[in-house]
Amino acid sequence: MTTKEVRLPDEGGPLRGLNSARSTLRLEQIARLRARGIGDHIGLPQLVVCGDQSAGKSSVLEGVTSIPFPRQDGLCTRFPTEILLEHSSGDETINASIIPSPNRTDDERRRLASFHRRLPSFEDLPMVIEEVSRLMGIRGAHSKVGPAFGSDVLRIEVRGPVGLHLSIVDLPGLISVPNEEQTDDDVQTVHRLVDDYISDPRTIILAVVQAGNDIANQSIIKKSSQFDKDGERTVGIITKPDLINQGSERRIALLALNKDSTKLKLGFFLVKNPAPNELTKGITPEQRQKAEIQYFHSPPWKEQSLDPERLGIVALRKYLQQLLDRHIEKELPKVRNDVRKLLDKTESNLATMGEERDSPSKMRMLLTRLAMAFHQLVTSTLNGTYDDIDVTFFAPDNERMSRRLRATVQNLNTEFADAMRERGAKRRITTASEDSPHDSESNESHNGQMLVTETEMKSWIRQVYQISRGKELPGTYNYVLLAELFHEQSSQWINIAQDHLHNIGNIVRDFVEAVIYHTSPDTNVSGEIMELVRTNLQENMNGATKELRKLWQDEQHHPVTYNHYFTDNIQKAREQGTRDVVKRAVVETRDQDWHGRMHISNVQMDLDRFLAALQDRVQVNMTEQACAEALSGLQAYYKVAMKTFVDNVCRQVVERHITRPLPSIFSAEKVAALSDEELVRIAGETSERVAKRKQLQELRQNLESSLGDLRRNTTTPQAWSR
Repeated sequence: MTTKEVRLPDEGGPLRGLNSARSTLRLEQIARLRARGIGDHIGLPQLVVCGDQSAGKSSVLEGVTSIPFPRQDGLCTRFPTEILLEHSSGDETINASIIPSPNRTDDERRRLASFHRRLPSFEDLPMVIEEVSRLMGIRGAHSKVGPAFGSDVLRIEVRGPVGLHLSIVDLPGLISVPNEEQTDDDVQTVHRLVDDYISDPRTIILAVVQAGNDIANQSIIKKSSQFDKDGERTVGIITKPDLINQGSERRIALLALNKDSTKLKLGFFLVKNPAPNELTKGITPEQRQKAEIQYFHSPPWKEQSLDPERLGIVALRKYLQQLLDRHIEKELPKVRNDVRKLLDKTESNLATMGEERDSPSKMRMLLTRLAMAFHQLVTSTLNGTYDDIDVTFFAPDNERMSRRLRATVQNLNTEFADAMRERGAKRRITTASEDSPHDSESNESHNGQMLVTETEMKSWIRQVYQISRGKELPGTYNYVLLAELFHEQSSQWINIAQDHLHNIGNIVRDFVEAVIYHTSPDTNVSGEIMELVRTNLQENMNGATKELRKLWQDEQHHPVTYNHYFTDNIQKAREQGTRDVVKRAVVETRDQDWHGRMHISNVQMDLDRFLAALQDRVQVNMTEQACAEALSGLQAYYKVAMKTFVDNVCRQVVERHITRPLPSIFSAEKVAALSDEELVRIAGETSERVAKRKQLQELRQNLESSLGDLRRNTTTPQAWSR
């Protein structure tokens, strides 16, 4: 290879090779989004310089931006530094500010965000960096405590005849091994910070690697292969080739030509950083470029057939412009779509939060609307109309069936009636086919009901008859017997009714809670409303319990009924009893007097003989007669009283005290009666909610402005100057 003439860039600024009218517009759009904090929520296209400590990152960054970064330890490399370059025809201005980390508290964010400095020149940059380090609490020359690295961002904005609009971030260098100055926590902090940046698919990774170290084992190469598996957004930048061992040039040349075992789709660039003595003397960008070109056109590098378009800082700048143009052109429509989606989500979140409540009148207005919505939903479900108001609330799935309160109450009332019919009686007569034989009437089922035979039932009635006799004549019984039999037989009712009322109360409480949390956008407000209505629900429950107690007390008095079904049942029981006695006498007469074959003619003698035989067998025991009458009376009255009790519990207890008052437990009238103090307690917004609303409102405003910026694709770059 012959030595070529060294050619410097055209006059007009060291960044002129990066200038592009289209990229200027695009980069300005991205810069506006980043300035509004959109980058905290959406990945934005950017260049990120990263690599191991002492890999030469700052030198590369200075070569790309022409900003003379200070080289003292513990300054720029202690936190991310974002450089924004905006081309304009005016005088050059340099401004520094801090973008607080999302992990900061509100007070810390306000304190850091208030930092703004205007620099007369880059000579003041070291002083600003020291001040920023103190504000961030970085451990160093001015403090022996705190973290060695931070995630807050120092933003340096340069406006003037710089030649382009560019955004580039310098990250702290990756640390391989902890030491006295940098603890294991510091190492992890830097790695997490770098991971956060380069994991964003819209970040172009400028991976700076030292020529003298094994490239494959350098941390940034490992990380880029992890987060950029296809290598579509990683550019390798090989530095310090002048420090490698003699004879290693070919290995570095193969790497620069992307022919080594470590390959990147975007390839590598080979640059030479200024030597320490050059920096001490104060080398200009032009001198640096000239020295770099002369170095690579000298032996042994000129024999390596290196690609001139991949050699030196000037070639790197030109390539980055092309790469950045393509990257932004590809990503900007996606950014626009993400901004639109985030705006929709933000507006939805604000709508979910409801209107701002910064005065008692607004709080009362909110509660009034919620009370009206509550009334509509409750009235709909009590009427059984589940498709008039809110179909989603009454969706007929298993989890929300309890929201159909009328259907649930109807089903529970039916179950209550079934329970009363099946296990309401203290003693239930069973046959041998129903249950196993009973030795005594002490046998009980699982619900406390006694399963007895007909004989055992009559025996119990006989016992009660004998201890409750009064002045009545033999063969009859007084009302005391029927009352005592009924009270004993119905003793299960109160437990069944109380269980039913308890179930109804739980269902109603859960339903009311579901309605309140469904209608209110604020869970804190919902909780306070629940506390308000819980008192009313308990009052209703107390009234229902008191009503049930009254019904039960009525059942403890002497039996009273004017229902004709009682007399009908008595008559049917008597007829059935007479039929059974006659049938039994006829069978005995046939088997004993007629030897199993009965034939009676119309002759009077045969008829008299038959009647005499029956008369002998139909012997009336006055005690048995009275007990049989008492059993018939008990069964007849029990049926009538049980049906009445079931209806009364469903109407007078459940409907009157539980379901019917529901629409009024949280009403506009109750809201109107609340004091201002009560309004603030119930509907006032918490400080966290106020802060969240403000944050969402600011985000919505920034997103709307950003979306407007992104839609102005045809605007000329001059229109974007600020």
